[in-house]
Amino acid sequence: MITSMSRRDELRVLVLAGGLSYERDVSLRSGRRVLDALRSTGIEAELHDADASLLPVLRADPPDAVVIALHGATGEDGSLRGVLDLCEVPYVGADARTARLAWDKPSAKARLREAGIPTPDWVALPHDRFSELGAVAVLDRIVSRLGLPLMVKPAQGGSGLGAAVVRDAADLPAAMVGCFAYDSTALVERYVTGTSLAVSIIDLGTGPEALPIVEIVPRDGVYDYAARYTAGLTTWHVPARLEPVVTARVIETALMAYKALGLRDLSRIDVIVPEDGEPQVLGCNVSPGMTETSLLPLAVQAAGVDLGAILGALVERAVARAD
Repeated sequence: MITSMSRRDELRVLVLAGGLSYERDVSLRSGRRVLDALRSTGIEAELHDADASLLPVLRADPPDAVVIALHGATGEDGSLRGVLDLCEVPYVGADARTARLAWDKPSAKARLREAGIPTPDWVALPHDRFSELGAVAVLDRIVSRLGLPLMVKPAQGGSGLGAAVVRDAADLPAAMVGCFAYDSTALVERYVTGTSLAVSIIDLGTGPEALPIVEIVPRDGVYDYAARYTAGLTTWHVPARLEPVVTARVIETALMAYKALGLRDLSRIDVIVPEDGEPQVLGCNVSPGMTETSLLPLAVQAAGVDLGAILGALVERAVARAD
């Protein structure tokens, strides 16, 4: 659904970026890029932080729609989306309920598993249980059950913060401590060796479609915070270097995950393809990054479409939902 340019010129959009999470700087970079992209299409857009001044602005002069460029809890855990619903302000992206589900990695993985979508085996371990049950005994059991190597990451969080690959059991305690610095619950899952992929999915009103798959090759083997946002630490291949049959399988799996989780408008599904060629879903992101090294913009560019045109169409779709 594409609105006429005259109608688009009449739209006023608030781009929310910043916040107080560990990912504030990345969010501001995403927000500025979204702002420029929307303005390039003729939409009147302005940038606003998610702070105490937001609600008065929404009440006094509500925008036609909001684009959420916030990363971390504020932008992805559903709480801000719930507030926007209360204010009857439409927004681009997943609704509050879906965002809450996707934000909590163990819950999202459980939903995927229920839908028959492959995802690495895991255990979610709150810090309190970790201490009460005895760290050594718990960690020994995790290694015995899941094997090595392991991926340790916060149950709620993004941008690779607090994540670590554990190849030696002796390194697991330190990885858990590092993880608990970012969240009170650690997700420990079997580390799957293979080709790391990002499948960006958009729905402009005719059903979800996958953009060209991005293959991620971090220089040091781990796609952590530094690898994501530091130039030169990661190489991306778009489209991914996959056999056609594997490409089709990855897209099918990502679309299944998108539907199983109830996502909307745009999202990114993270996938790993091991040697057997059978994709496994690692997680999803309801507020994909929009920086110069972010994966969704790379996919948009490879598709030969304009980021502003996509965002503008998604804004129009959000406005239409409220009519």
